[in-house]
Amino acid sequence: MKLFIDTANVAEIAEAASWGILDGVTTNPSLVAKEGRPYRELLAEICRIVAGPVSAEVLATEADAMEREGRELAGIAENVVVKLPITKDGLRVCTRFAEEGIPTNLTLCFSPAQALLVAKAGATYVSPFVGRLDDSGHDGMQLVREMVQIYDAYEFATQVLVASVRHPQHVVEATLAGADVATVPFKILEQLFHHPLTEIGIQRFLADYRAARDVH
Repeated sequence: MKLFIDTANVAEIAEAASWGILDGVTTNPSLVAKEGRPYRELLAEICRIVAGPVSAEVLATEADAMEREGRELAGIAENVVVKLPITKDGLRVCTRFAEEGIPTNLTLCFSPAQALLVAKAGATYVSPFVGRLDDSGHDGMQLVREMVQIYDAYEFATQVLVASVRHPQHVVEATLAGADVATVPFKILEQLFHHPLTEIGIQRFLADYRAARDVH
């Protein structure tokens, strides 16, 4: 499974990229707004740091405006993926872009029915928001499992990109469910490293080494 980082913070992206495990980046208007920089300037810098896909979301809600904005975003760098909402207008633009080979990420997926429409429209990625479903009393990972089952049964090319990840267990469950990608905040990427037994083991090895060195 591929790991993307869900942020627009350049320092976080550069740090995660230095670990050698980062496959791509997802952003959204809320994340970009936190950085206080022009959207396209920031996006261009992110695309220079990461060679993999970088999802950039349109702000427009009407099809023609979405298409214009999406084309502008796609023109910033070759690895930009145009992020569109799962609406009738979003699907119209997705279909046009799919015909032209412009990669897309259809976002805010909350049902298998939406996932089916997205795949038929030719989206490159679809983003189920598992954390938001969990927050509302539903099982977000069950949606992922159903989407993977549907896509496998009909050999759809659309990749399941698990989003709204709240904790490391979401990443593990996404992997077990057969998702193609999980996009993860920087804090949770860091948490994937940690296990108390690993840290205890490192300290024990170091203590044993020092003890043996002192004897000699």
